[in-house]
Amino acid sequence: MSRYLGLRRLRGFRGLREFHGFRRCDRSVLIVAASVTALSLTASGCVVVHGEREVLPATTRAEAATALQEFTAAYNKADQAYDSSLDAEYTTGALADIDTARLTAGKANSPDGNARHTPLKLTDAKFTIPKKAGWPRWFLADASGNKGGDSRWLLVFTRNSLDETWEAAYLTLVAPDALPEFAADKDGWAEAVPANAADPAVPPGELSATYATYLKDGRTGGDGATAFAEGPHTSAWRARRTKQSARPGLATQYIDEPMTNGDYAPLALRTEDGGALVFFTTRHFEKQTAAAGASVPTPNKDVLALTTGEIRQTLTMEFVSNQVALDPGDGEVEILGRIQGLTSAKGE
Repeated sequence: MSRYLGLRRLRGFRGLREFHGFRRCDRSVLIVAASVTALSLTASGCVVVHGEREVLPATTRAEAATALQEFTAAYNKADQAYDSSLDAEYTTGALADIDTARLTAGKANSPDGNARHTPLKLTDAKFTIPKKAGWPRWFLADASGNKGGDSRWLLVFTRNSLDETWEAAYLTLVAPDALPEFAADKDGWAEAVPANAADPAVPPGELSATYATYLKDGRTGGDGATAFAEGPHTSAWRARRTKQSARPGLATQYIDEPMTNGDYAPLALRTEDGGALVFFTTRHFEKQTAAAGASVPTPNKDVLALTTGEIRQTLTMEFVSNQVALDPGDGEVEILGRIQGLTSAKGE
């Protein structure tokens, strides 16, 4: 359907990279690859373990804290200069799409930079680090920010090898009391929930498509049932769309698509009650068509900066949205937070 809209692009897709080993030893020791999971002790006494096979913590808490600091510093530099190249190394997936488009529009309208820039400060950071086998490795940072009121900032960092920089793939804001307790082992490491896990109400890997179906039809089952609880990102969003579609002289169409591959893959943590907290991505199109003899309302300057073609009778906008959802073992899925950004637009 997006081909009909003329806007599908493969943006920010990097895919999964080749697996690399995870080392428990001093960096000065030369590691020789081998086909077994755990190799014999070297003369230095270190053990080489293959990260693609061993169940290991994604990182240390100290490294997670450093990753959050580096991201924040790069994010602030990019925001101040309206220059997406300054934090490109630290973002990926949905967040990279949203952030790059925002900065591109900002640069087009303010070539000298962001005169309203206020540095983002994240404090009281908590880190939930899953213990898992295989790449990507990832972890959740939960912090208090000086923007967004009293909401907690949730950032999911991911990487596909030891040689890569930690990149933020998901960013959402949630109410401070909305986060569940996470399941943890005796050492405090969390549990990652596989995409095909059947114990949550909706398998994490199916949540993006299920959400897209719900936004279109208001239901997710053949019996008319819905998997989602009412709220601002479900029933209220559908109600706003219905109201906008009824505007005289302007027809508005919506298309919703799942995004689940590569750096857009859903990531889920096991909650203490047996459910899952899931981060996932969707893509949305909004096409406005004016009646004969009328014109589409002029969009704001940020939309215009991302628009190709001449806006005469139609304007089609593409958005990328990332959500965090509480996916219980039984019951309805609750969308706790969602951040959406315009990534492109086309006038005709």
